Amino acid sequence: VQLQASGGGLVRTGESLRLSCTASGFTLDDYAIGWFRQAPGKEREAISCISPSGATTKYTDPVKGRFTISRDDARNTVALQMNSLQLEDTAVYYCASQDFECGNYRDASIYDYWGLGTLVTVSS
Repeated sequence: VQLQASGGGLVRTGESLRLSCTASGFTLDDYAIGWFRQAPGKEREAISCISPSGATTKYTDPVKGRFTISRDDARNTVALQMNSLQLEDTAVYYCASQDFECGNYRDASIYDYWGLGTLVTVSS
């Protein structure tokens, strides 16, 4: 069972990136998927979650209106479209899976599997 976040890179402020969370060994649509990030010198923070069905999505205030989480069940991936990137979005981004819906998505302890992160760097 493995998750892998990919799609990070170096962009300028205002530009966009699309991250992908890919699973091997299990089917992503059986789980809620959360995205987290950890900026240099800061604690890891939750930023988004999508329910197993895709019917429910959650966003924290720093990314609401700029980021969109979605599922592609045919490809067994969850994407995070990030628009209007800002300097403070610079971080390592992680995806993680959990058995519940997105009600407590900010609580990292409820997630069972974590992917290796992908670095997003936003420059001015």
